[in-house]
Amino acid sequence: MKKAILATKIGMTQVFKDDGTLVPVTVLEAGPCVVTQVKTVENDGYEAVQVGFGDAKERITVVDKSGKKEVVHQHGVGKAMKGHFDKAGTSVKKFVREFRFENSGEYTVGSEIKADIFADGDKIDVTAVTKGKGFQGAIKRLGQHRGPMGHGSKFHRHQGSNGSSSDPSRVFKGKGMPGHMGHVQVTVQNLEVVRVDADRNLILVKGAVPGPKKGLITIKETTKAEA
Repeated sequence: MKKAILATKIGMTQVFKDDGTLVPVTVLEAGPCVVTQVKTVENDGYEAVQVGFGDAKERITVVDKSGKKEVVHQHGVGKAMKGHFDKAGTSVKKFVREFRFENSGEYTVGSEIKADIFADGDKIDVTAVTKGKGFQGAIKRLGQHRGPMGHGSKFHRHQGSNGSSSDPSRVFKGKGMPGHMGHVQVTVQNLEVVRVDADRNLILVKGAVPGPKKGLITIKETTKAEA
């Protein structure tokens, strides 16, 4: 891997190509990411580049004394991470991730990775956490069919038989059941970069990208190009 960057999802829109084709795109605010650490084989056992993205606040402790009660409120980045960013000579960042670049040795602490690392037409893999749907039934979660909707059926959106009677007398492991849906990390491969706006740190990706607005997106060059 030679190219990667962190981004946040802004939303969807549509753009026209030069030939007049209308293309739906997802707008991502990519970078700038600051290199906070360069890991080497000698010190860490492997080569990687650690980057920080998105400004964050330092941890502030507010003590409210009321009689015998003492309430402590904490928020922001702790002392350990604050010291890590101070050593790198950069401001406190909200997200910290590692990329195993093939050319990790070419990066230096404090350098920036911007949206122009990608170009129009590049193929990328996008990783994000999908929107959470909460607890859902088998119809929405797994696409199972509903029962008869007649007034006397008494069976509409409930899940059907989960196991036979005497044989096998149990529910098989892995049986699709109602439960938690969404909020899982997924990777969509071979998406196309339609346009890159380096001045505004924007990358327009063809089609949909998983995750909610303002969610963290990891963009990498694709590992499995289409034949």
